[in-house]
Amino acid sequence: MDFLQYVAAFIGALGVLIAVHEYGHFWVARRCGVRVIKFSIGFGKTLYSRKDKQGTEFAISAIPFGGYVKMVGEPGTEGEEIDPAESFAHKTVWQRIAIVAAGPLVNLVFAVLLYWLIFIAGVTRVAPVVGDVFPGGVADRAGITSQSEIVSVDGRETLSWSNVNFALVSRLGDDGFIEIETKRTADSARQTHRVDVSRWMIGLEKEGPLVALGVDVFRPLLPVLIGEVMPGKAAERGGVQAGDKIVSANGVALPNWFTWARMIRQAPLVPMELEVVRNGDILALTVLPESIVEDGKAAVGRLGVMPDPTSVTYKIPDEMIRHIQYGPVEAVGEALLKTKDFISLTLAAMGKMIKGQISLDNLSGPITIAKVAGDTASYGLEPFLSFVAYLSISLGVLNLLPVPMLDGGHLMYYLVEMVKGSPVSETLQDIGNRIGLAMLLAFMGVAFYNDIAGL
Repeated sequence: MDFLQYVAAFIGALGVLIAVHEYGHFWVARRCGVRVIKFSIGFGKTLYSRKDKQGTEFAISAIPFGGYVKMVGEPGTEGEEIDPAESFAHKTVWQRIAIVAAGPLVNLVFAVLLYWLIFIAGVTRVAPVVGDVFPGGVADRAGITSQSEIVSVDGRETLSWSNVNFALVSRLGDDGFIEIETKRTADSARQTHRVDVSRWMIGLEKEGPLVALGVDVFRPLLPVLIGEVMPGKAAERGGVQAGDKIVSANGVALPNWFTWARMIRQAPLVPMELEVVRNGDILALTVLPESIVEDGKAAVGRLGVMPDPTSVTYKIPDEMIRHIQYGPVEAVGEALLKTKDFISLTLAAMGKMIKGQISLDNLSGPITIAKVAGDTASYGLEPFLSFVAYLSISLGVLNLLPVPMLDGGHLMYYLVEMVKGSPVSETLQDIGNRIGLAMLLAFMGVAFYNDIAGL
């Protein structure tokens, strides 16, 4: 996917979510009788605008990272001719709360709508059947075996790998144990495994929960049969040839190509002893994997070989393919549950960051968001809509935090006003806004740094 497609996916996703958010403010303000001066998607110079019959200017502005609804009676509109009946400042505290809360709440409702559409259309998933189990990993120590299906994590049913990933990520930074249930066949009894964890996934966030667990997804069997050796690479220097069958590496039998590929990735610049079958003869070769840095992450090993594509022995069995689809009514419940789960995950992650359980390295900025938007768009409509729904939830939750400068900060002021019977003084609001701005700039700085460091 080229750069322009990434940009288009990012601006498209962000633009829709900003429009939805600001429309929430706008719609409730209109219902409360507040006159809206301007509805803008983006900040800065106006690129396009038009006015409706009520005199509201609808605009698209140059900087796409946000938007705003400018209402009569708000700070900065002092020069406008004000009719108290149309002024935001003259509305009851409950009306002001409704107007301010509407933006983030509509983001959450929008996520429910997207998930509802996805569940009605149906999604195809692969059953979470374990392929390789990494020797000595936490799954291996807990007794999880290859070819077993993960049927639940911490009591939550797991129909697909996405369910497994979500359940494992939700325990990020935790100590104690994760309870995983598996079964070998459709008729076998379930077996419970207690996976002991300490600061779960810390240091492995970018690699993902399955690497932390020490398992790989089931893949079609692919024997370790060399199809191509790249000229000048480590494998050629070590004497590997096309047609070679690799039997073992460092004394470890290789059941499939993916086991060997993982061993190579984990051992850059570490000599690897290979047992090779070539034309019926058994040979011993030594190769030295090159060290390659991918996407700004830690170095990984690379040999420069490709498997023989004709050696795939079978495809994923039909019984492992699941089509998950719900009727219109049932899909509402599933969409609400999925939205609730992501709200809980977002809040829990924030709490763990504040307490220092997980690193600020997990904060992502616009570059990462743009990359994920572009990647999911290239995978298809359903992955892209799922990402937009998650982004909408994040936007809604973040804006409800009681931080001055955010919608949640304004709601905090209004709640104080309800308790004390009078508005928070402008002086205190100004101090709070300065603190809130400093906090937001600090978090944005960390997010941008993480983005740049990950390039």
